[in-house]
Amino acid sequence: MIADKDVLYEDNHLIAVNKKAGVLVQGDKTGDDSLLDGLSVYLKIKYNKPGNVFTGLIHRIDRPVSGLVLLAKTSKGLSRMNELFKNRKITKTYLAIVEGKVDQKNGTLVSFMKKNEKQNKSYVSKKENGGYKRAELQFETLQLLDHYSLLEVFPLTGRHHQIRAQLAEMGHPIKGDLKYGAKRSNEDGSICLHAFRLEFEHPIKKETLTIRAPVPQIDTWKYISP
Repeated sequence: MIADKDVLYEDNHLIAVNKKAGVLVQGDKTGDDSLLDGLSVYLKIKYNKPGNVFTGLIHRIDRPVSGLVLLAKTSKGLSRMNELFKNRKITKTYLAIVEGKVDQKNGTLVSFMKKNEKQNKSYVSKKENGGYKRAELQFETLQLLDHYSLLEVFPLTGRHHQIRAQLAEMGHPIKGDLKYGAKRSNEDGSICLHAFRLEFEHPIKKETLTIRAPVPQIDTWKYISP
C-alpha cells in the first residue's frame, strides 16, 4: 500500500506520508485496509524488523481527502507531537478546489459547529448554540478557473469536517463533496481537498520543519499551480 515515493519525510521519530484519496487513515468498521496498517508493513519490510513496529497516529484527515499525514515511529515522538497539536503549535495548510468563483482575495470564516455522529456530518451555526463549538479558518484565493476557485486554507481550530462545512456555508462547497452540497461527485470518489503543508518545531531536534505534499497527479488537479 505504501511505497518509497509516498514517504515525504522520515527520521528516527517521525514519518510523513502523502495519502491517496479514498484510503482510510485508521481502520474502522468497514474493515478496509488503512494507512496505519500499510505503514507498519512498510517499516517492517524496510528495516527487516522481526516483531511489531510502533506507528503512532498523531492526526487524521478524512477518507476522501488526499495529502500529508504525519505519524510517529516512537512513543516519545508521539507524546511530544500530541502536545504540539493540542497547544496549536502546528501550522496546517490545505488546498481546496471549490465550486464557483470566490471574489475575495482572502478572508476569515468564524462560526460554530456541531457534529452529528449518526450522519457523520457537521452543521454550522452563526450563533453559539448548545453543543456548538467555535470554528475559525483563514483562506487565500490562489487561482480562478472556469467554474471553480483554488483556495489555500489555514484552519485555526480542528473541528470535525471543519473546512468542508465552513466553505460550503460560505457558498462554495468543495468540488466533489456531495455531503456538503457539491453539484456532482468526482469520478474517483475523492473530494478536492488536499492536506498540503505542515510547519512546526521538531519535538526532538528543536528545529523548524516544513513538510509539503505534492497534489495528486490526476485530471482534477492538473490545472492548478500552488
